[in-house]
Amino acid sequence: MIYNFTHQIIYYYEIFISLFSLTYILIYIVLSILSYFAILKHLRYQKYISEDILRRSNHLLGVSVVAPAFNEGVSIVYNVKSLLSLSYPRYEIIIVNDGSTDDTLTKLITEFELVKVDFYYQERIVTMPVRGHYKSTNPIYSKLMVVDKVNGKSKADGSNAGINSSQYPLFLCTDVDCILKTDTILKLAKPFMENETRVIATGAGIRISNSCEVKEGFLHQVHFPKDWYPRFQELEYVRSFLFGRMAWSQINGLLLVSGGLGMFDKEIAIKVGGYWHKSLGEDMELITRMRKHMHEKKEPFLIQYIPESLCWTEVPETKKVLLRQRTRWARGLIQTLYLHRKMFLNPKYGKTAFLILPFFFVFELLVPIIEILGILALIIGFLYNSVNVEYLVSVALFVYLFYLMITLISIFIDDLLYKSYANYKELAILIFMAIIEPFVYHPLNVYASLKGYWLFFRQTEQKWGVMVRKGFANTQKVTS
Repeated sequence: MIYNFTHQIIYYYEIFISLFSLTYILIYIVLSILSYFAILKHLRYQKYISEDILRRSNHLLGVSVVAPAFNEGVSIVYNVKSLLSLSYPRYEIIIVNDGSTDDTLTKLITEFELVKVDFYYQERIVTMPVRGHYKSTNPIYSKLMVVDKVNGKSKADGSNAGINSSQYPLFLCTDVDCILKTDTILKLAKPFMENETRVIATGAGIRISNSCEVKEGFLHQVHFPKDWYPRFQELEYVRSFLFGRMAWSQINGLLLVSGGLGMFDKEIAIKVGGYWHKSLGEDMELITRMRKHMHEKKEPFLIQYIPESLCWTEVPETKKVLLRQRTRWARGLIQTLYLHRKMFLNPKYGKTAFLILPFFFVFELLVPIIEILGILALIIGFLYNSVNVEYLVSVALFVYLFYLMITLISIFIDDLLYKSYANYKELAILIFMAIIEPFVYHPLNVYASLKGYWLFFRQTEQKWGVMVRKGFANTQKVTS
């Protein structure tokens, strides 16, 4: 009786896994095709509108660069100098000292000759109290403003204070320790100015700065990561940014613009309430609310992705910190989907309701659960000798080879377009990482996702935690 029941369960599960795997593969084939056309479109448009002409245009939109900082005293001076070196005619840098307990504010005041100024501050987005605004007495640093506020226990609260203090119609949200290419603002602002349809957000590729040579806040030499976990994350970034996000951008389906580098229409961001300070995935949650708002207003909109690496950031180098980060990401995913559950399959929200949210629910949120249930089913099946081993191996091999093909194509396209690697040795290492990723690195992400879901349903206290970064000179601690 038990044997027959178990055999039936395994039989139906094999059918389910086959259909699910086939659907997954077909979707990624479609995404690959969309990504290909999106990259071609981007390369073609670059030739139509010269960035030099755009830079001299009288219609150039001003941009406020918002960068929250908490206990960044070790490198804050170099970080700010790097941001001040960005090449764009109309921009300002807003550093938000989010209640730092070290010498972050003191160093800023001393190095950039800051004085407290009277400032008409409109709290259009509610934040923790702002203590004051600082401007430089030195004309060289006229683009810099420092906002000092009470700690809000999240990057979202600091970002919102910066948005409230900004003067321009667009804002670029980044991390203060991120290193941006000098033309980053222009690249991200360009879609806002060249499209007839209203663009509400843009994003671009982010790369890993671990092992790179950075001198006084400037990227001096790009190097391939030396440690294992950053190498796996390099692989992830190449695949997800180049293939996933470019494809969604092509059909105006982006639901995520990275918190490390995203430009937004300030008016729309303020109307929806800015970043939600309780979110553990505030970047995805903001985009979801912005899409919801535009659908409800029945206004056409675009969210676009630039297939270029414009930002370098440091990623976790230890398993402990990586798991904490990925657990938070998973918790942020389920939190966002649950919060906006009424949008699912609601005709009012168009493709967001019928395509984008269902995709994230089935192929992002459910996949780790399906994988762990599959492992349990296999264990039970082996105990009762009811597993078709040959069939199982065939399906697993097919899925693995497809994954490997997609990953290798991503690597080669990235190298062909942007020459991201110094030599063939680095390329060979990345290919090797792709071969072993499903067996070494992927299980960690599955575990972190399941832990994130568990913590969400247990409703434990939401924490960003502390992530130890090596930095480029000394060890520093920042929120993770």
